[in-house]
Amino acid sequence: MKEERIEELLRVFNRRLLATPTDFHRYLYYEIDWEDKLIGIKGPRGSGKTTLLLQHIKKSFHGNELDKVLYVSLDNIWFADNSIYDLVDYHYTHGGTHIFIDEIHYEPQWQTMLKNLSDNYPAMYIVYTGSSMLEIDAHEGDLSRRQAMYELRGMSFREYLEFEGVVKYEKYTLEDLLAHHIEIAIDINSKINVLAYFNKYLREGYYPFYKSVRHGLANRLLATVNQVIENDYPQIDEVTVSTIRKTKKMLMVLAGCVPQLPNMSQLYHELETDRNHGLKMLWALERGGLLLLLGGKTKSINQLSRPDKIYINNPTLMFALTPHADIGNVRETFFMNQLSQSHELCYPKTGDFMVDGKYLFEIGGKGKGFTQIKDIPDSYLAVDDTEIGRGARIPLWLFGMLY
Repeated sequence: MKEERIEELLRVFNRRLLATPTDFHRYLYYEIDWEDKLIGIKGPRGSGKTTLLLQHIKKSFHGNELDKVLYVSLDNIWFADNSIYDLVDYHYTHGGTHIFIDEIHYEPQWQTMLKNLSDNYPAMYIVYTGSSMLEIDAHEGDLSRRQAMYELRGMSFREYLEFEGVVKYEKYTLEDLLAHHIEIAIDINSKINVLAYFNKYLREGYYPFYKSVRHGLANRLLATVNQVIENDYPQIDEVTVSTIRKTKKMLMVLAGCVPQLPNMSQLYHELETDRNHGLKMLWALERGGLLLLLGGKTKSINQLSRPDKIYINNPTLMFALTPHADIGNVRETFFMNQLSQSHELCYPKTGDFMVDGKYLFEIGGKGKGFTQIKDIPDSYLAVDDTEIGRGARIPLWLFGMLY
């Protein structure tokens, strides 16, 4: 491969690197061991995966060291008639030591490709990002044992406060929060009007790109939804145009009724599909970062089960899909979204959520009482419109400080 063939990629890389801010880093930036030879980062569109890569490059490589680094995105039209294998070979034979590959799912045989690159260039450090739909197949490429895999979610309320330049706090564990929520809430409320920022976060703060499109956020989010369903979904699974159309319709129908579980038989009938294909579309929306499914976990694509409850993935997306979203639904969605980052949630017989098989939560407004969960051990209320809690009544916004 001649040098002039990659000049276009280098120009794109340099422009994006210069434009990358370094004053705020997502939580995952500090958790990645960048010394691993093969690193995968998956997550929903708009969560900041590309920025994460470029921030690491900008901080870790300076001057002539940048000649050893190459960043590319496989959705670039350059790859329509150029090979990633030839590119990596050129980079390696010209002294390259690190390559960062964005949008890996645009390579149909991406697992095999990564295995080959890892085998053929053992001194090369490879970091890649891909859709949250990516599933590592232990039988294809044998990547599961040779790579470090991470997942980047959207911003927590804690990160939003830092991103806005309001206040910076370290994350709390759930156990710390349950035991010391009064002291924590007093400290934070002494510094900021927390409820005002919390209400803004719910409407705008889950996706880091909101700052650049504050007045067009809903349209940007709808465009992101289309990209996930129309571009990412077909790259990961073999689906027809008809399935893509039905999947979009399914999301819009669900947006109008979640988190109550709709009549699934009626939904499948309306979509002119059967239960099996309907469940596949449902789980594709979950994998794509557009839905959260409570209960009904699946072991494999051939053992899909009906969830106990369906949520839009996060409140910001919910407001884009349904501008007049019910506040009760928004509260439950926020709680589910923030805790599902690192905790196991299931649908209990009583209350709204069972967390880690131990803690029972009921979600509501500041007037919510313990009637439904009284006398149940380790039960709590997560209440909205409340700055500081008391006893087992914990402010809802505090659950946004967990990551």
